[in-house]
Amino acid sequence: MIGIFGGTFDPIHYGHLRSALELKELFALEHVRLIPCAQPVHRDEPMANAIRRLDMLHLATANQTDLIVDAQELQRSGGSYTFDTLTALRGDYPNVPLLLFIGSDAFNDLTTWYRWQELFDLAHIVVITRPNAALHPLTDFFKARLTEDKQLLKKQLSGHLFFQQITQLAISATAIRGMITAQQNPRFLLPDAVINYITQHQLYQG
Repeated sequence: MIGIFGGTFDPIHYGHLRSALELKELFALEHVRLIPCAQPVHRDEPMANAIRRLDMLHLATANQTDLIVDAQELQRSGGSYTFDTLTALRGDYPNVPLLLFIGSDAFNDLTTWYRWQELFDLAHIVVITRPNAALHPLTDFFKARLTEDKQLLKKQLSGHLFFQQITQLAISATAIRGMITAQQNPRFLLPDAVINYITQHQLYQG
């Protein structure tokens, strides 16, 4: 199985990295693909450009061989759609189960995503939850795909909905950017190599 972990990564931080690593181990994945979004269609534009965010991802994962940076969304023009990304990955891995990881907030808005129902034809969707997360009631569409059997995700290539609670670090890219703008030290929230890169290129200076 292969995990798919997308986001703007503006910037990548230990909350992202720890979550990806924990999910890799919980689901015994071959690897997790970190896929930076080029042009989000459901949120504001990233502050750092695509090249800077990609560079920071490579720096953060330099010694972690089971976290793979996948730049495919940065190589396409127009808005970044998960459907297009999963379609490309399914072509690359036709016989491997794919697990798309999304947060509970994203799941609550899933029905607004481009061709959202077809995402289940391409991958399983694993919703990363945290204690006391507010989830909308499941519709019949989701109930029909819901499973609590982790082994079923290995046996089938796609089609299921699974909820997984993980140890989420209370680290926010928004807060990190605010700290940098305020000239506060963000050390221990993200890798030193990323901090050095941010300083070198004067990112998030306000």
